[in-house]
Amino acid sequence: MTIRRAFADLSVGQVHYAECGAAEAPPVLLLHQSPRSWTEYRAVLPLLGTRRRAIAMDTAGFGDSAAVDGPASIEAWAGIALELLDALGIARADVVGHHTGGVIAIEIAASAPERVRGLVLSSTPFTDAAFRRLRAGRPPIDEVAPSGDGSHLAALWQRRQGFYPAGRPELLEAFVRDALKVSGSPEDGHRAVAAYRMEARIDRVVQPALILRATEDPFAAPHAAELQQALPQARIVDIPGGMVPLPDQLPGAFAAAVLAFLETLA
Repeated sequence: MTIRRAFADLSVGQVHYAECGAAEAPPVLLLHQSPRSWTEYRAVLPLLGTRRRAIAMDTAGFGDSAAVDGPASIEAWAGIALELLDALGIARADVVGHHTGGVIAIEIAASAPERVRGLVLSSTPFTDAAFRRLRAGRPPIDEVAPSGDGSHLAALWQRRQGFYPAGRPELLEAFVRDALKVSGSPEDGHRAVAAYRMEARIDRVVQPALILRATEDPFAAPHAAELQQALPQARIVDIPGGMVPLPDQLPGAFAAAVLAFLETLA
């Protein structure tokens, strides 16, 4: 199935997106983790596109999308995503988010509940005061100082290597390519997640929700139970062997879980 790519002129400038599926099919918006891009869903789009109009956008400041003015924030990124839906003439969509994308998806559902039919939260952290304290004590995840000999590129690779499946160097290559394209720092997404006060917003999320738990993702898997406690309408589905790059690591299992959930919605 052909992936179509385009730009929309939004308040920040041009925002890039890719899509698969018939224009009249029910729409689903896919939001990537940071510092990735729409390419995290390259293999997922054609699978969802068999039954949906699947749209994967580059979050503002990532991939080929223009950046927001001022500090990056979950709220700003959610606003731009809603602008994209407006530009595409989509009044209501299902929203799927992975890692940072899941946090953005929660803010979209909280701030514009009439725009979201269903919500899929993949490897999504629950950010509260405890999360912020823990995150403040950790060193940056993806921020490395540029070096004249290019060793910072190896450092980007090596910092993520333990959280990626062995024997899949193409997944780490995709990560490094995306990290190098970020407007600003590759760490901006993690900082925005840490600053987001989800505990003050999540009770506004009333849509049916699916929590996808990648069982081998040490960052996000422990948060699934916290998310379900905050979202009693949500159910958890485990994807065995899933790691940090779940959508492009196991696209078939990811797409199957998403489609099975979406089929249950009225």
